[in-house]
Amino acid sequence: MIKSELILRLAERNPHLYHRDIERVVATVFDEISAALARGDRVELRGFGAFSVKQRPARVGRNPRTGSAVEVAEKCVPFFKTGKDLRERLNQPAGGDA
Repeated sequence: MIKSELILRLAERNPHLYHRDIERVVATVFDEISAALARGDRVELRGFGAFSVKQRPARVGRNPRTGSAVEVAEKCVPFFKTGKDLRERLNQPAGGDA
């Protein structure tokens, strides 16, 4: 599912809301999650999961074309850990309650 599909699904389920308001809410949620991660904060959505930032140390990599060594700088990467409820929902036997 992409962002526009999420907005359409929310609009279908909430016909009393304007489409532009749903777009604004979705964009605001994503912007706030991104801003929190940029500050180094952890974002936890109970039952869904937690977003955090992990530090990857500098290392020596390989150029796949030439095979020569390449210095790869230290960097921060986003990390998502699923919540218990989401994990259980994904691992339900076929035909279970969805």
